[in-house]
Parts: sequence; structure tokens; C-alpha cells
Amino acid sequence: MAKKATPPQIDPDLAALAAAYGVSVEYVDQVGVPTQVAADSVRAVLAALGVAAKTAAQCRRSLADLKLLHWASIVPPVIVLRRIAEPDSEPWETWVHARSSDAVRVWIELEEGGRRFDVARTDRKVKPAQVDGERVEELIFRVPSDLPLGWHEFVAEVDGAEHRCSLVVCPERLEMPGSTGSRQGWGVATQLYSARSHRSWGTGDLADLSEMASWFGREHGASFMLVNPLHACAPTPGMEPSPYLPVTRRYVNPLYLRIEQIPEFAYLPPDVLAEVARDGAALAAALNTDELLNRDETWAHKRAALVKIHEVELSPGRACEYAAFCEAEGESLDQFAAWCALAEVHGPQWDEWPAELQDRHSEAVAEFVANNPGSIDFYRWLQWIVDQQMGQAQQAAIDAGMPVGVMHDLAVGVHRFGADTWTDGDVMASGVTVGAPPDAFNQVGQNWSQPPMRPDQLAATGYASYRDMLRTLLRHSGGLRIDHVLGLFRLWWIPDGKAASAGTYVRYDHHAMVNILVLEAHRAGAVIVGEDLGTVEPWVSDFLAERGVLGTTILWFERADGEPVPPQDWRANAMAAVTVHDLPPTLGYLAGDHVALRQELGLLTRPVEQEWAAHAEEIDSWRQTLERDGLLRPGAGEAGIVNALHRFVAWSPAKLVAVSLADLVGERRTQNQPGTKDEYPNWRVPLADSEGVPVFIEDFPKIARMEQIINALGGSAKHG
Repeated sequence: MAKKATPPQIDPDLAALAAAYGVSVEYVDQVGVPTQVAADSVRAVLAALGVAAKTAAQCRRSLADLKLLHWASIVPPVIVLRRIAEPDSEPWETWVHARSSDAVRVWIELEEGGRRFDVARTDRKVKPAQVDGERVEELIFRVPSDLPLGWHEFVAEVDGAEHRCSLVVCPERLEMPGSTGSRQGWGVATQLYSARSHRSWGTGDLADLSEMASWFGREHGASFMLVNPLHACAPTPGMEPSPYLPVTRRYVNPLYLRIEQIPEFAYLPPDVLAEVARDGAALAAALNTDELLNRDETWAHKRAALVKIHEVELSPGRACEYAAFCEAEGESLDQFAAWCALAEVHGPQWDEWPAELQDRHSEAVAEFVANNPGSIDFYRWLQWIVDQQMGQAQQAAIDAGMPVGVMHDLAVGVHRFGADTWTDGDVMASGVTVGAPPDAFNQVGQNWSQPPMRPDQLAATGYASYRDMLRTLLRHSGGLRIDHVLGLFRLWWIPDGKAASAGTYVRYDHHAMVNILVLEAHRAGAVIVGEDLGTVEPWVSDFLAERGVLGTTILWFERADGEPVPPQDWRANAMAAVTVHDLPPTLGYLAGDHVALRQELGLLTRPVEQEWAAHAEEIDSWRQTLERDGLLRPGAGEAGIVNALHRFVAWSPAKLVAVSLADLVGERRTQNQPGTKDEYPNWRVPLADSEGVPVFIEDFPKIARMEQIINALGGSAKHG
């Protein structure tokens, strides 16, 4: 094999500028080897941050501009503080910049009202700087340590002018919901769109989620229902099947609505009501037997029904509820609704719209909004209706005794030309996408085709868009899974036109990102699970654990020196499971379906004989371990192994255990095959048994293997 070429040494001026902006010029690869980043990749990433770096002179000038920007700012862009109980902890301090002759007065305006003036100036000296020929001092102020948790405002009055920034006080750590006690909680992980009832219009919906939560909670004592991201995709034909490539992470896909549970459905004119009911029943009967899910057909029928229901006049009380929802969501909801209405006319990618509509601030957009009030109100109304059904699902889970309830999933990012990049373009980077560097499973790296948020603009905007997204997700849930939680620390940025391997890491203020996450979860009474699989520096997992964020443990990955790691050695601060959605369900994994599929699709990176030999060795080692530990009798079949593997997971000290709904019903097919787009029907496989026969929610009480696996986890009809 040819030796990998080493990029030329990075110029010191470029390296200094990159370090100032958190852009890596070197990283450690998957086998622990320091790897240098090409200079042109570093320059391209800096350009995506709006930083000129083509020459050494530009680098020096840009670095000087950054330092000047700091001194020209009167107050920090945002202040994020973590409350720590230890008496000897560092005091909270921040700065104010003022010219030496300026009079300065500082106070804090509390989120719930009132002011705190006990912000004392310290005598700590900082070397002053020159800004536009004038001397500027950095004054250090001590913030009172007994401020309540929340989003306050730090205010500095300098020469009569007020300067403000958000001051966020976060809890020391996030505690598990009190009702779980010391008992290990378990729950069901499902791809909601695939889990249908006979009343579903072709895809699983929020009423199906309510039904599953009620049954698993009441009948089996489950603690939570983990669902795939329910983020919205474009409301146009060719609906994106991947829940991990949405157009927004704040708003919900109305595909998940149950039409018949909208209150105004009952007040349709009798002939229209009968027509909609017949259409839904016929659609359910037709689509629920298809081999693959058809989101476009489901949405076409649901949209037609929703348009009719939207025309029903709201009662006075319902009208007040709707008005309050719109007021609370504010401009963000208006902008998202405008994007949806524009997408219906001009297509789902705003870069293909007429130029005058690509800027949401343009007069053309304002004119479109003024001329299309009905269409825009329709999309606002959809979010209100889906928000209500999300609340109903969580209430059903709580009423069923679940201490956590519904656990939602947060995708890594969004479509690069979707709603979030149109509405929050200032926060999103252009000219780059995110992915992953080469590793043992993807030797050329990965490009997820999603633009990253800019760390500098997140801070400059006080993390408002990040906060509001978290609040929406946590409003009707007791938990949140963060896909690729390492993205709160650093992301692999890939310049447009370059291979995935030609990217580099960009660091984020993980203190701010994680502490704000903990604050919002604390307020919602929710548990947070970070998907921290892959190459993770130990300090990252320790940092998350210290703040009460659970990690993720997958049984198949728990191996050391070629052997399974004993469950008692697994970490406690985690949610553990046998499998994950990017792998086949356990029956399929045991049979090597993933090896056969990757061979069929040409995705193997070594000879197929080696793959099958490695797979056989892996499964044999698990069988031997299970037999040795008394969990499996010799000669047991695949169903016995599946039960034993779940009991093995339950033996771990993990605070939460998740079982895939696919495992509970005997499904073999994977939902997603990484490295493919159209070669495999990713995210379009409906829930079925081991023979491919569709399984519906109404079938659950009759499935023997479901009871067996739940018993293996420690749950039962009598709740253990």
C-alpha cells in the first residue's frame, strides 16, 4: 500500500488564526495517529466563518481584527455560568470594556422580574488596549453566586448608554427523574413511522405512539418510549424519508398527525366528514399492506383532509388557544410557515427559488406573505395541532406510569437548503457541510450533507436558536436523545467540492452548549442521553457524566481484546441496548444479514470470506459468553440467544435500558444501511415479523417473544 502523502507544514500565521477560531490544523485519527490538515482545507473552513486567510498578511490582519473585536465590545456576547455547590469553587466573574473616562454602572435584570445591583467591581487589573486611538480598560465584575437558574440579562450602563447580553445560570448537573428511584428503567425504541395500527393512514402516527406508551407502560411497566426524530421535512412530493435529514429541527412533521383526533374533524359538514373518513379507511387498508412505506401518498391524503379541517371555524376557547400558541412561538413560527408556503410553490430547496425570494428579509418575501395569508396560516395551524397531539402522547405515557414518558431524538443537523438555513442563515455556515473523518468502518470518511451552525454566531446571538429548539423538543417529552453528541464539542467540517477526508474539526464552546442543554432539560424535568459511540476522548464522556448526561452503550460494540466485556464492567451513566437503528435487528445481526447486504451493495472493504469469518467468530464468542454465564442453554436457537442478550444488557449497571421494537416483534430487516441512499430502502421498511408479515399495534398482546424479551429485561405484566 502506498504511503499516505503528508500535507505541507501549516504556515505559523495560518495556524495561529485557526487556533483563535477553534479550527484544527491537526487531529488524531481512529488509530491514534496525529494527522495534519491541508492548508487549503483550513483556509476554506475559515472562509466559511467569514475570515480572510488566503495569505500570511491576511491571516495576521484577521487575527488583529479578532482581538480588536473583543476590545471594541462593551459586554461579552453571552455569559453562561454553572452553579457549583462546593464552597471553594471559583467565583463568577465577567468583564466590561470602557474608556478610562467613562462612568460605568452594572446590574442584572432577572428573568422573572426585578433587578440585582450587587454586582461588585473587583480590583483585578487587566492590561488596557488601544481602540481607534483611545485607551480601553477591561473592568472585572463579580456576579452574585445566588442568582436563580434561568435566562437573565447582564446590563452595563456606560456613559448613559445601556449595553446588554444574556446571562444564563445553569444547574450543576442534571438529575434523573425522581420517580425512577434506584431501579433500572427500561423502555422501547421505535421508528414511529414504521409502527402502525390498523387505523394508521399508511405510516405510524402520534396516536399510535400514545397507544404504545399506554400499553407498554400499563401492561409491562416500561419507563419510556424512544422515538426517531420527528422533525419536519419539506411538505412537497418526494418527501425525504430520513428522519435525520430534516429541513428544521424545531418544528414537527405533520405527517405524524392522526386526522380523526383533531377536535374540528368532528365538525366537518356531514358529507365532507363521511368522505374524509372513507378516504382514510381505504388508505389504511391499501397502504398498510404495502411492502414499503409511501410517505408521499400518505401525506397527499392527509393534507387534503387537513385543508378541509382547517376551514372549520374554531370555537372561542380553541381560537384563544391557537392565538396564544402563535404569540408564544412568535416570528420563528411565522418564518417557518412562510418557508413551507414558498416551498409548495417553488420547490423544497430555497437555492432554486427566484433570487428575490432567497433572502427572507426581502420585499418579495414580504409581498408573498401579504398575498398568501391562508396558506401561511395553514402551516402555522398545523404546528399547533401537531403540538397538541405531541402533548397528548406524553400525557398518555405519564398516565400509564412511565417516569420518563416519550423520549425524542435530536438530529445532528438539517438540509442545507431547508427551512432552518433560510430562517437562521446568519447562524448557519455556508460553503461547508459536516460529516466524519475516515475510520475503520468508512475508510473514505462520511459527508452528511448538512451545514453546521457557526460557533461564533451561536455566541453572538446568545444561543437563542439553540435554546428555542431545545425548548420545543422538551415541551412534550420526558427525555431527549442527542444524536452524535460530540457535535456539542466539535464537528468535522468539509469544504464544498472536497472529499470527506479533506475536512477538519471545528471546536464549539462545549461548556455553554452542554450547560444550556442541562438547564433546559432541568426545567422540563427531562433526562438527556448522548449518542457518544465511535472514537470518543475519555474526558468528553467524563464531562457529560459530571453534568448528568447519559451516554450510549451498544452490546455489539462492547468488546475488548476480541471478547465481550462483562456487563458489570459497563458504565452506569448510560442508556444500554443490544442494537441500534443503523444495524439490523438482533435476529438479522445474528444471521449476518448486514454482511450479506453490504456484499450485495458492494460496500465491503475486505474480502467477503474474511467478513463472514469475523462475523462467525463474533457470534460464537457471544454464544460462549452467554452459556458460561448461565444465560443460554447449549444448542439454543436464535430466539433464545436474543432473550439471553437482552438479559445480559439488563445485568449491566446502566441507568436505562432500551429494547428495539423490531426485536420485540421478531423483525430482521434494518431500517438504514449506512453508505447508501437509493440502493436500499432506508427508513421505508414497515414493522414486520421474521417472515416479513406486517405487524400492527393490535397484534402486540399476541406476540409471545415480546413477553419473553420484556421478562428478560426485568419487566412483566405485574411490573417486575
